[in-house]
Amino acid sequence: MKNRKMFAEKKSTEEINMSPLIDMVFILLIFFIVTTVFVEETGVEVNKPQAASASDLEKNSILIAITENGNVVYGGKEVGISGVRPIIRRLYQKEKMPVIIQADRQSITDTLVRVIDEAKLAGAISVSLSTED
Repeated sequence: MKNRKMFAEKKSTEEINMSPLIDMVFILLIFFIVTTVFVEETGVEVNKPQAASASDLEKNSILIAITENGNVVYGGKEVGISGVRPIIRRLYQKEKMPVIIQADRQSITDTLVRVIDEAKLAGAISVSLSTED
């Protein structure tokens, strides 16, 4: 009779410990959030010119836009030509990424050349122009 009583007590106290499973789910969630690549858009609509030699570039890049009025925009904010160099230097401290310039087809070539110069002076390894297919 004692054996049955001990067996019944043991069975009722056994439970599945869920705390390691919850910890594992949180660790996976944090891992996926940290490793996600976030693409920053320029924040303005640019009418890009067409090019027959267009090709896809890396998703993780620095996007700078030049509007038809000649405004230089990064992350939805106008930074001007003088703001290009500090932005690229700051971002290059974290990771070396290509610089992609989205110039409007009506923008002035002088502004485009000056932005390319600022990007190269900041240490940009690769400067590309964004076009339509």
